[in-house]
Amino acid sequence: MCDPCARAPGPRTPGTNVANIKSQIKRNRQNEKRRERNKTVRSELRTRTKVATAAIESGADDAAEALESAIKRIDTAAAKGIIHKNQAARRKSRLMARYHQSQA
Repeated sequence: MCDPCARAPGPRTPGTNVANIKSQIKRNRQNEKRRERNKTVRSELRTRTKVATAAIESGADDAAEALESAIKRIDTAAAKGIIHKNQAARRKSRLMARYHQSQA
């Protein structure tokens, strides 16, 4: 009897691909590089958003700068295709709404 859970792949490591075809081996390498690159951009995006949100919530003086930085990272992520342009617009809109609500 075969248990499908027993063969579940573990965490991604560079040497675990099972492809035999040259083009697929190359594609796996490319995908891994892109995944790492996207991960750093996405992480930076989340960090900047959290910093901006915290600054807005606390009413800090540098809230506008933090907001500008977060929006810049959101635009960069959308331009690189890491997040969809509509998702970028939604995130920016929500951040701006929070900022304006705190200013009122």
